[in-house]
Amino acid sequence: MKANMEDIDQLIKETLTEQEAKFYDDLDEQNLWQMILDIFRGKNSWVVYVMSIVQVLFFGVFVYCAIQFFEVEATNDLIRWGIFGTLALMASSMLKLFSWMQMDKKAIIREIKRLELQVSSLSGKISE
Repeated sequence: MKANMEDIDQLIKETLTEQEAKFYDDLDEQNLWQMILDIFRGKNSWVVYVMSIVQVLFFGVFVYCAIQFFEVEATNDLIRWGIFGTLALMASSMLKLFSWMQMDKKAIIREIKRLELQVSSLSGKISE
């Protein structure tokens, strides 16, 4: 299967101009670290920075609540710190999910651009 994909990629590159081939190479699949760093670029990168800072703060609140949970002895205090800790961990998890959805969105957009480039290349070949 991988050999087939490489053959198809090679055929597509042969039909593209030099500039289009460079653009096509930039759309290649990314590894996890490249995807993580890629969400910190673009028009809405400030949102990702803010969300990351808030996520770390919520995780810090969770750690503080967990420490307090194990230090208190009264049942009401145990419930209070347990609920606050759970809410902080849930908020941190939701912000993490937002980041993962942004990574997935960028991967889908990259694949759509690859398809658009392939379609335009094939339509140029057909019209010749």
